[in-house]
Amino acid sequence: MIAYRVKRPVMRMLPRTSALVALGVALLASTSPTSVIAQDNADARLRKVESEVRALQRKVFPGGDGTFFEPQITAPAATPAPTQTATSTPVTDLLSRMDAVEAQMARLTSQVEQNTNRLSVLEQKVAAGMQPAPMPQATPGEAPAPQAPASTLGVIGGAPAAATTRPAPTPAPTRPAASTPAATPAPASGARLAGVQAVEKPQTGNPGDDEYTYGFRLWDAGYFPEARQQLKIYLEKYPSDAKVSYGRNLLGRAWLDDKNPSEAAKWFLQNYQADKRGARAADSLLYLAISMKQLKDSKRACIALAEFSQTYAAEAAGRLNSLYASTRNGLDCN
Repeated sequence: MIAYRVKRPVMRMLPRTSALVALGVALLASTSPTSVIAQDNADARLRKVESEVRALQRKVFPGGDGTFFEPQITAPAATPAPTQTATSTPVTDLLSRMDAVEAQMARLTSQVEQNTNRLSVLEQKVAAGMQPAPMPQATPGEAPAPQAPASTLGVIGGAPAAATTRPAPTPAPTRPAASTPAATPAPASGARLAGVQAVEKPQTGNPGDDEYTYGFRLWDAGYFPEARQQLKIYLEKYPSDAKVSYGRNLLGRAWLDDKNPSEAAKWFLQNYQADKRGARAADSLLYLAISMKQLKDSKRACIALAEFSQTYAAEAAGRLNSLYASTRNGLDCN
């Protein structure tokens, strides 16, 4: 009986020893190579994501010198760790870091999309502002200032417009029966509006020629502001029409006849330089001299007359001889 009592406690200790051994094995398993490999994979994934975030930061904020963003992603604010076993602490830390990185990437992606949209809108506005127009637009009381020319007439100011096809001289148009009301540049009195509406707009099936002819009729009737507006519409809509040289020259005439030689000179110079072989290039150069003469600028008037006599000698001795002679009268051109 005594021996039995001594051996029984020893037998009771055996299960406890087995439990301790099992616990040790579990602890070793938690630090097994499989867990270490999983942790290494998570670290590699996190480093890859962090490098992508830094690259995205450099794209959104050029410079990358720490002025606009932190060079490295800092760990999020400390928060109470969830109750887990000791073996899950590194995994929890990796997950927290990855959550912070993914949130940062979402914010940066949103900023990139917003900046891209703003840049797209700005580029469209800039492109629209730089879009070249066939002819300069202006209100009835204004005229676009041409750029610097390439000839000796540069002292007058202005520049050629885009070269156009050489128009063939055509006789003055006849007056068709159809009529349409004109768009007046400013509110007009009832009598003037009625007079403008009485000017017939042709409907010949050639829209470019009809637009020019209507502007010519308004000018011929003495409605100079309305004629200028109509001729600008014609030049903008049909910059390559056969009568574009006529249109620009007549637009200058509409300014000159309206007692504004300064604006008229710009259009005369532009028409001459845009196409020196145009049907009314010679007329524009001679009327440019007339405009300078009215502005009391004898030097520039003589320059224009000299170039006219050299470039258009046949016109100076023929069709425009009388106008050329009258323009020279009163000028001391050497």
